[in-house]
Amino acid sequence: MRAVRYHEYGGVETLVVEQVPDPHPGPGGIRVRVAAAGVNPVDWKVRSGAVREVLPVDLPAIPGRDAVGVVDEIGEGVRGVSVGDRVFGLGGVTGATAELAVLSAWAHAPTTWTDEEAAGAGLASVTAMGGLKALGPLRGRTLLIEGAAGGVGSAAVEIAVARGATVIGTAGEHNHEFLTSLGAVPTTYGTGLAERLAILAPDGVDLALDTAASGSLADLVAIVGDPARVSTVADHANAQRLGVRLANAENDPTLLAEAGELGRQGRYTPRVERTYPLERIAEAHAYAERGHTRGKIVVRI
Repeated sequence: MRAVRYHEYGGVETLVVEQVPDPHPGPGGIRVRVAAAGVNPVDWKVRSGAVREVLPVDLPAIPGRDAVGVVDEIGEGVRGVSVGDRVFGLGGVTGATAELAVLSAWAHAPTTWTDEEAAGAGLASVTAMGGLKALGPLRGRTLLIEGAAGGVGSAAVEIAVARGATVIGTAGEHNHEFLTSLGAVPTTYGTGLAERLAILAPDGVDLALDTAASGSLADLVAIVGDPARVSTVADHANAQRLGVRLANAENDPTLLAEAGELGRQGRYTPRVERTYPLERIAEAHAYAERGHTRGKIVVRI
């Protein structure tokens, strides 16, 4: 099969498209013929070696954690899915940006989603849902989402709105119209946030979710008044220091199925900012590294 690989840690110049052996699923896994794969911040952090102490990988490695495709091989003990089914989901830390990928958690992809949208759903939806789940029931609550225009943030906005929350989202002004289209009340991040929120939410903000790791956790705690009512999916160091709830992305098929059901209902559509062909993987990683994305970056296989 054709796949993207890097043979050493480093910059985007280490990424090459080459022929590699086909993978096969072990017990509990499935293999898909990949239509498209997501590009996530973890991909370039792993590739660069920046997180090798926490997430070491065997080199050469294929980048990518999430993908959409048609099932073509099923591992031992797997139930509820058949060869020919279109699914989206997650594999390991690496392995998705290839013609064939093994997934360890998946759900049937809604027909309402394009391949690009479904490719952007896996990691973003489980990360967003993990962060929201840490905050408890959302119906009737006012929720602040820090970094609301990114891949995880935009997923969290739509999912929280679907669950009955009033959502205020922070983003640069150029993304405010985008946040409004998702169902959030937009505001800018940074200095003066508490004062802006006092106008937007005169009865106060009940909960806060940080998806940005921009150093604002202490401010979020001050805004909601209790570290137990703040969660982060990104700022590990400060979460521990401040007693904020930390949610890690998990390969959870239940969360993927929930995301897929919201997709079928038309209440969650993964937002894709840019799509690249496989041969331009280096450009996709370079764009992801610059940050400030609006939604997801996806590679078509």
